[in-house]
Amino acid sequence: MKFTRRDFIKSTAAAGAAAGIPQFAASPAGAGAAPVQSSRLETFTDWIAADRATRKRGLQQCLDRIRELDPSIHAWVVVQPERPTADGPLSEIPFGVKDIVETKGMATEYGSPLYKGRVGTADAAIIRDLRSRGAILLGKTVTTAFAYRTPGPTRNPRNLDHTPGGSSSGSAAAVAAGMVPFTIGEQTRGSMIRPASFCGVTGFKPTYDLLPTEGMLPFAKSLDTLGLYTHTPADMIALWKAMGKPVAGAEQFPFAAPEPIPECDPEMANAFRQSIALLRRSGITIKSIDIAGDLKKLVEAGDVLESYEGARVHEARLKQFGDRLDQNVANLVRNGLKVPAERYDEAKRLIAESRTRFAEIFKSTPVILTPAAVGPAPLGLSTTGDPRMNGPWTALGTPAVSIPMPVASGLPLGLQLTADLGQDSRILPAALLLYQRLTPPKHPPA
Repeated sequence: MKFTRRDFIKSTAAAGAAAGIPQFAASPAGAGAAPVQSSRLETFTDWIAADRATRKRGLQQCLDRIRELDPSIHAWVVVQPERPTADGPLSEIPFGVKDIVETKGMATEYGSPLYKGRVGTADAAIIRDLRSRGAILLGKTVTTAFAYRTPGPTRNPRNLDHTPGGSSSGSAAAVAAGMVPFTIGEQTRGSMIRPASFCGVTGFKPTYDLLPTEGMLPFAKSLDTLGLYTHTPADMIALWKAMGKPVAGAEQFPFAAPEPIPECDPEMANAFRQSIALLRRSGITIKSIDIAGDLKKLVEAGDVLESYEGARVHEARLKQFGDRLDQNVANLVRNGLKVPAERYDEAKRLIAESRTRFAEIFKSTPVILTPAAVGPAPLGLSTTGDPRMNGPWTALGTPAVSIPMPVASGLPLGLQLTADLGQDSRILPAALLLYQRLTPPKHPPA
């Protein structure tokens, strides 16, 4: 049996019981969730350091926490724990995956009511890889319809009145709420980094095509990129290593930051300036670069690629479903089919030329710092926010990471790091270094 949002509270039989996966504990009060234990595993670092017995108990704590919080957050489409296919460094560690990724025997509905009840017929490559390393697929997280603009029901765990961002809304929210130690998301423009900024977690979009997209619903093949969410950069490094990926040692090099700052909300501009100043005071070298014009051109070029390719991916759905198709996707198809091939080719040339220009910048300043979003998470669920802070780097295919910046009050704000193509092993330690400099040490109570 599986758990959907509607029957999550009513049902108490989790899938996988026959394979020994723990079930939901009955609430001692007879309603709601069992209290979350103070000793529960929280971050991925906690999980990777724990022994197998502790990890097995931790799975039950995840299920309890989902049962407690998801009725108000709506991060999950279905919770259906599945046994891994092997032992490995991720043994007994649960994860969630965005519901555009194919999962055998589990709901794969693309965030669309047109596909409600659809069950996947095969595991995507990323699912096979993680399960082969011992990870437990816990369930599917909510996405916007077809990973485009129409929001789903997910709310921001930091403030339920605000969006968690999109399109990887459920994946970011599930980690932010402490429901699971890591999740898989996907980015076509800003769908990984922006939700990380809005929800106050660490989001990592690797170099384009570094993680396999086989079995993932395509949108714009030149842009679609799988990514990961964890609580902190230290967690991300531990996860990346557990996935068999290299991570560089500590390095010292100058960073870069745009001057002028890309146009954004006052809260973000102020937080970005203060973070840059704090990092400089801590001894980090940050050089100013003028890339405003380049970023604007890349946003426009990425829009062309998304429109042109997305229209051709979803054209058959518009023909099949007509007016029943999500309106944003239908409009994308109609408008995108009008984009001339010459304009599409011109956009691709601009992106290729920009890669050469930024490769030169990265030679002297290996990591560039920018705001991770235009501002804090917008109020309400009618929009998932503006992706223009992330679009340039998605178009270039470069790796990007969002880490939380210090904010005195209010919603989270993220600092975005990006590096040259293939420099994923360098950007993660850089993200950890900056996170440590930006995060005040926790002092034990006197």
